[in-house]
Amino acid sequence: MRDGPSLELTIEGEVWYWRGPAPYHFVTLPDAAADQVRGIAPQVSYGWGMIPVAGTIGGTTFTTSLWPKDGSFVVPLKDAVRQAEDIELGDDVVVELLVQRRDRP
Repeated sequence: MRDGPSLELTIEGEVWYWRGPAPYHFVTLPDAAADQVRGIAPQVSYGWGMIPVAGTIGGTTFTTSLWPKDGSFVVPLKDAVRQAEDIELGDDVVVELLVQRRDRP
């Protein structure tokens, strides 16, 4: 990730689980944070409404993409991140996010 618009956010939310065809754990962005992401989305989205981010929980930094869901966005939490930070379903977590446009070839 490099040049272009960027946005730093710190969110707090409860970890929830979606069983769907691709089961995953998520944290939903609060409304105010989702509004900020919507404002930068046209400059940073790489398609399907996906927003690339760097995230940090505790001492673990990871890359992922925010997924649009129900008018907001959700942060998927990889198993490796949850295990490293001992995160369980229903836990409240603080996630630091950096949204920044990726360089395109």
